[in-house]
Amino acid sequence: MTRRAQREPFVWEGGEVLAYKEQDGTHRAVTRQVLTDATQGQGTSLRYFEVGPDGHTTLERHEHTHVVIPIRGHGRALVADRVLPLAQHDVVFVPSWAWHQFRAPVDKPFGFLCAVILDRDRPVLPTPDQLADLRRNPEIAAFIRA
Repeated sequence: MTRRAQREPFVWEGGEVLAYKEQDGTHRAVTRQVLTDATQGQGTSLRYFEVGPDGHTTLERHEHTHVVIPIRGHGRALVADRVLPLAQHDVVFVPSWAWHQFRAPVDKPFGFLCAVILDRDRPVLPTPDQLADLRRNPEIAAFIRA
């Protein structure tokens, strides 16, 4: 495949829009579409995530890095020890082992492309002590959903 056209806004041909981690309760109102994978032979995967109004991704960290580019709406993200406002076409680098979480505003969806390596480790959730440590920062405490 050399081209995957949008069949409707933010929905691409050849890929399913799937609820993401719905069963584990760490996300709220998140979908995922895999846009590229191992069949393209690049060693990376490009995915589109959409966080519904007032939704959020998991508060997690892992060894692999990833790059996020918002393409729908705006949102905010915790990356390491900072809460960042995110607008369309910003570029966000999530370093290895940095805590991160993405949130949509209460009234609109927030969509972003996320590039990662194919062979990646599993996310790690915060322990109660790590969560307490993160919450020592009032801005982070007000932001995170765990």
